[in-house]
Amino acid sequence: MGVKLLAHQANVLAAEVLLVAAPSVLAGGERIARTKLDVVRIARGEPLRFAPGRVTHLVLEEPAGGEAPLGTCTEAAGQAALQALTAATHLAREGAVNGIVFAPLNKHALRLAGMQQEDELRYMQDLFGVRGFTCEFNITDGLWTSRVTSHVPLREVADLVTEEAVRDAVHILDGALRRSGIAKPRIGVSGLNPHAGDGGSIGREEIEVIAPAVERLKRDGVEASGPWSPDTVFIAARRGDFDAVVSMYHDQGQIAMKLMGFERGVTLHGGLPVPVATSASGSAFDIAGKGVARVAGLQHAFELCARMAVQQTA
Repeated sequence: MGVKLLAHQANVLAAEVLLVAAPSVLAGGERIARTKLDVVRIARGEPLRFAPGRVTHLVLEEPAGGEAPLGTCTEAAGQAALQALTAATHLAREGAVNGIVFAPLNKHALRLAGMQQEDELRYMQDLFGVRGFTCEFNITDGLWTSRVTSHVPLREVADLVTEEAVRDAVHILDGALRRSGIAKPRIGVSGLNPHAGDGGSIGREEIEVIAPAVERLKRDGVEASGPWSPDTVFIAARRGDFDAVVSMYHDQGQIAMKLMGFERGVTLHGGLPVPVATSASGSAFDIAGKGVARVAGLQHAFELCARMAVQQTA
């Protein structure tokens, strides 16, 4: 998918593109995409250099386990992805790059390679030394979402939904929307329980946690409302009632967003020093190596990351 993205000359002309990958990873992508990139190769430790209309390839070491087989979770695949994320994050910390875009990766493979955090966002957060709240934004056709909890077991969600966590998730989304050009974002906040608790008969988190958080947000000047019933809030959002929705856990928002535009969706990591984006689609082991993966989501991620990087550096 990454090779398909970089094969479009307009993308290479839109930014100085640094491809961070082991040679076998690039070669495999070129073989599957049936195209060869015109790259400028540099080794680790060399100064970055760019040539107009060409991709600069920062050559990483081959994974210890060798080239990873396609369509399966392996330590070698995780090593290839993890070392690329690590190298890119260090470059961003040093100010050498202004944004990071990565193709879909598999979290289980990253853990096989030694990642201890729940996901790549928290891994990069630790490398950046960020201590504040971070979360994923998902964006489809202009509708944004964030969530209070992310890649955690469902049985742990209710304990993690606190007033502070709800406010943090809304504030970070409100700030990102304002930086994207929306002066007064309208944010709908989902409930946790079916029918948003139905007046307390199906749970009291809405009454005791989420509603007080929304009232505090309003006093802070955020145009937030809710808690709305989780099974209808995205219907209202699709109708245009909200610019964004904050859900309480991963699938509550992800299922709705992917139904609305799976192939066009973008995931943006909020709270990091530079924009970090990827497509919302997963690693799709069922089509691995077939060359049929669509690049639209990654294209949108690239465009968003480049746009935000320009605004941030300006």
